[in-house]
Amino acid sequence: FLLIFFIIAILKMKKNRRILSPKDISSKITRIAHEIIEHHNDLSNLVLLGIHNRGVPIAGRLRDLILDFTKIEVQLGSLDITFHRDDFRERLTMPEIKGTDIAFDLSDKVIILVDDVLYSGRTIRAALDEIISFGRPSIIRLAVLVDRGHRELPIRADFVGKNIPTHSGEHIAVRLAESDGEDGVFLINGDE
Repeated sequence: FLLIFFIIAILKMKKNRRILSPKDISSKITRIAHEIIEHHNDLSNLVLLGIHNRGVPIAGRLRDLILDFTKIEVQLGSLDITFHRDDFRERLTMPEIKGTDIAFDLSDKVIILVDDVLYSGRTIRAALDEIISFGRPSIIRLAVLVDRGHRELPIRADFVGKNIPTHSGEHIAVRLAESDGEDGVFLINGDE
C-alpha cells in the first residue's frame, strides 16, 4: 500500500511541476518593467492595460515598479475580452464577465497590453478588437509573463518574462497572490 501511495505522489508531482517561484515571478516582472522604461523615452503617454484575469494584477505590479523606478505614474486599465473571443459561442460554460475599465482616452497613447500567458494568440487578437473600440492608439505593445509557443495567429510579445516551450497536452497555470493567494507558475500535464 505504501509503495502505491508513493508512486501516485510522484506521478502527481510530475503532473503539476512548479516552473517559477514567487521570487522568479517578481524578478521577471521587474525585468519587464525595466525593459518598458528603456524602450519608451516618454512615459507620460504610456498606458498599461491588463487582460482579465491575471494580466490585470501583473499590469498593476508593472505600474507600481515603473512608479518606484521613475517617479512617473502611468495610467492603468483592464480589458474584458469575453465577447470579442472567436470561440465565445462554442464554450460550454457561461463566461464570468469582469468588465473593461478604461477611464481615459486611448487615442495616440502608447499601450502596453499585459497578459499572463501567450499561447495561440487568440486572446491577444480579441484584446486588440476591444482596444480599438475605445480609440486609436499610436502603438500597442505586448508584455507577457510566459510565452509557451504554439501560435495560431501572427502575434508575438515585445516583452517576455520567460519562454517555456510546451508539448501537446501540457498547459501553463499562473497563480498570483492577488487572485489565487500565492505566486507560482506551474507546468500541468494532462487534462487538469
